Amino acid sequence: MTPEAETEGGQRYDDVDYTERTYTHPDVLGVGVSEGWADPETDPTRINWDARRAQAAIPFCVVDGRPVNPFGPTGIRYGRNELGHWGEALAADALVAANDRDGHRWIVMIERKDGHGWALPGGFVDPGENAVDAVGRELFEETGLDVGDVVWDMSAPRYVPDPRASDEAWMVTVLAKWHISGDFPPVVGADDAARAAWVRADNYVTLTDYIARSFRGDVFQAHRDMLREALDS
Repeated sequence: MTPEAETEGGQRYDDVDYTERTYTHPDVLGVGVSEGWADPETDPTRINWDARRAQAAIPFCVVDGRPVNPFGPTGIRYGRNELGHWGEALAADALVAANDRDGHRWIVMIERKDGHGWALPGGFVDPGENAVDAVGRELFEETGLDVGDVVWDMSAPRYVPDPRASDEAWMVTVLAKWHISGDFPPVVGADDAARAAWVRADNYVTLTDYIARSFRGDVFQAHRDMLREALDS
């Protein structure tokens, strides 16, 4: 049995096999449980994996009662790292775009409060909620942008290389796209967003250059490939 608490005093040692590292951030077991975004169960072998696998957007295996990241390894073999949910957690992310009078494309992005950089607005799909409802809710909570009954262009679920993930806790997201005609509505960072802004995004390189020059920031690791594909296609 591998405990969920940090091993080796929470430190990394050169003589420790990194692929066997066990780690769960203290916030998961503290505020994560108290605020409801983390599973209170610390032993994944006691979870009903038949039910979770049936609901999963991307199939995954369970070995000896423990979930296995289908796209691992991540470098953390046991535990949840910074994520609260054992196994797959489904999210929805909004790519809201508009063109200025010169034809340049801009998209709405947020600076994450957790220090992981600039990302698309989005977040977890709550139990009983679908991805369409989740993306509209998260967009409003993080930017103040209320899109009403807009018809989103929804992608298929995809695994994202989230830096908060482990081999036992990972993220899958659905990308929802919408192009605005007319004036750019104002956006203001709130909830999990330190700030929100319209960012120039003619292509992925333009996007990264703009964020670096304007905000001295970079793009959230989990969204890099997704944004590159969406902006360069």
